[in-house]
Amino acid sequence: MACGGMTSATPLSYCPDMLHRQRRPTREVMVGHIGVGGSNPVRIQSMITADTRDTAACVAEILALADAGCEIVRLTAQTRVYAANLEHIAREVRAAGCAVPLVADIHFKPDAALEAAKWVEKVRINPGNYADKKKFETREYSDAQYEEELERIREEFTPLVRLCKDLGRAMRIGTNHGSLSDRIMNRYGDTPLGMVESALEFARIARELDYHSLIFSMKASNPKVMIEAYRLLVARLAAEGPDWNYPIHLGVTEAGDGEDGRIKSAIGIGSLLEDGIGDTIRVSLTEDSVHEIPVARDLVELSAQSGWGVQSDAPATFVPSYDPFSYSRRASSPLVVLGHATGGGNPVRVAATSATWQAVAPRFALLGEFKPELIAEQSDVEEIDPRDDEAITLTNSASEPRLVTVADGVDMPVIAAFRLLASRLDARHPVLLKDRLDSEIGTTPSRALLTASTRIGSLLCDGIGDAVLVRGESDPEAALRLSYNILQAAGCRLFKTDYVACPSCGRTLFNLQQTTQRIREATGHLKGVRIAVMGCIVNGPGEMADADFGYVGGAPGKINLYVGKTPVEFNIPETDAVTRLIGLIRQHGKWVEPSGIHA
Repeated sequence: MACGGMTSATPLSYCPDMLHRQRRPTREVMVGHIGVGGSNPVRIQSMITADTRDTAACVAEILALADAGCEIVRLTAQTRVYAANLEHIAREVRAAGCAVPLVADIHFKPDAALEAAKWVEKVRINPGNYADKKKFETREYSDAQYEEELERIREEFTPLVRLCKDLGRAMRIGTNHGSLSDRIMNRYGDTPLGMVESALEFARIARELDYHSLIFSMKASNPKVMIEAYRLLVARLAAEGPDWNYPIHLGVTEAGDGEDGRIKSAIGIGSLLEDGIGDTIRVSLTEDSVHEIPVARDLVELSAQSGWGVQSDAPATFVPSYDPFSYSRRASSPLVVLGHATGGGNPVRVAATSATWQAVAPRFALLGEFKPELIAEQSDVEEIDPRDDEAITLTNSASEPRLVTVADGVDMPVIAAFRLLASRLDARHPVLLKDRLDSEIGTTPSRALLTASTRIGSLLCDGIGDAVLVRGESDPEAALRLSYNILQAAGCRLFKTDYVACPSCGRTLFNLQQTTQRIREATGHLKGVRIAVMGCIVNGPGEMADADFGYVGGAPGKINLYVGKTPVEFNIPETDAVTRLIGLIRQHGKWVEPSGIHA
């Protein structure tokens, strides 16, 4: 059974079966002694934050990450000077008895990549800015001009490919949504298609040189964009031929910190793992890197335990209710449930069990907007086994739309069950999503968060869902907060400030954790305002596309402020930058005084 979807009038498939998870088969690519893809487990990696010129600090972070269970460690190499110190870092790491493979992160500088490849096991290049231009210029490229640019890139990229092939180094071709080149932007736009084409252009050059130690990534801060881009990449690789079976590196870039960062990462990474996509992952949090490892490990373990592939009695034919490569919310009809307009383009509602409702009722005044809107037991929800032909026919024959969910006890994985329900149910019936199909808790708060975010977030990004019910979190207020935060991270309902914050790395020009916290304290009450906090210019200006305002490191101790993609204030002293940001928000009419209540 093939997955549905159309791109450029060509049928594309990103997985063999959307109801029965199968891990995508890939070739094995060796990163040092670590195999990625093939029959290997999903590998966990991270990135250090120290300045690459500081050997002792870098070695200490690498050893700490390895001790925490990190299997591959990345370092930035901005210039050849930084890259040259990788020799000393690698030597000291090996002298300490640590064999963890090292990866050099390269942006802009081909000479840095050539130096780095001498000392590390893998090189990551970003096709949006490696030997390519990013000046936000608008121009038309004729076919001849486009080919001229590709030929120039081939000349710049070929020496690195030859060196990596000779030295046995692996390479990640890692596209970032925020750093597509002007050439790609002008031909394909700021789209998943542009992200994929950017990577494939570089891959074709590598393949012409018979180099195949390639790993791909398609990172974005918006989970919807990230999911669509990875699906499209996998489909395009499959369409190119069976020997384009390269492993995939998963990550949501600029996910942020705390609960929000974990939720956004679970939606993007977890949903793709559930579809069998992903051979190595990095959870990018604006926190110390060691905190990323347990989150990544939990996501991998939860995917392995999800039970996909054991269900054999789903219908033999399945047509998804959505296009996997282009987001569109399922077109249900409006329905008033307990006084709240549900479905039909109305906000996705937050439901709670009656027990949760009763537990939080005494604190309603303190919950602000983050109260439950529906009581599941009182909402006249119709529970259906999506494999039950008779039940489906009966519901579809109803004269009025009904709020429908998958019945508890259905022995199908949650995502598969709701996908099947949405495909068989008339679109006019709104759907209530649940994070689990039983009422047992039996898990840690961290795993409850990741499980609910993966399952509900994945379905929301597929356009399925008009209300959500989280039952895996035992604390009533935490369950409600989680419900709203999943809606926010999935881009379905903005009820508080939305932050796009990159993880720290050696390129960062200020303390990201402290700065992000200061900005949160000052702006966290602004409903629906998106603020990007970027440590440097590599992805900063590009990721402004999804933000109203941007706070970007321009030089040591200096900040540039953006409105959307447009820089409006330059070289502001860091000590004044948060105040100036507030002034900018006020100037654009989006500032309100804090009320003291926000999640």
